[in-house]
Amino acid sequence: MTYTSQLHDFSDKRAAYEQLAAQLQGLLHGETDAIANAANTAALIFDALPEVSWAGFYFLRAGLRGDELIVGPFQGKPACVRIALGHGVCGTAAARRETLIVPDVNAFPGHIACDTASQSEVVVPLMAAGRLVGVLDLDSARLARFDELDARGLERLAAIFVQASRIV
Repeated sequence: MTYTSQLHDFSDKRAAYEQLAAQLQGLLHGETDAIANAANTAALIFDALPEVSWAGFYFLRAGLRGDELIVGPFQGKPACVRIALGHGVCGTAAARRETLIVPDVNAFPGHIACDTASQSEVVVPLMAAGRLVGVLDLDSARLARFDELDARGLERLAAIFVQASRIV
């Protein structure tokens, strides 16, 4: 499928996320490689959502010090490479297996500042066959950029990614 950048009107977030979900399904159709799909998913989200400074994936891996999240495909400035489960917003969302919306990352206990310009964040756990495989992470330089509509829309996009991808 050929993708062309489109201007997305987020004045109606529900409709914008519906459009993004349809685009993502088309973009990932027939492709099962998780890295390729993560790269295209991150690019689509980064291109479409206003006021997003970073969009990407961290995948769960067993490390020498236990399970940790390892950076995957993303769009934005360079990122932290490893995040321990339970640490920072990503590690906390992964450990809890629940979406976290953080309006002010500086007020979040244990926040990991990969980009000091980041002010707010939303993290969606990626679940496949009932197990945690990683997280989808978005940052913004604007305080309180993300809300419940963003969380629900991003959860849907994350589910499309997981369903399309062969995640081992």
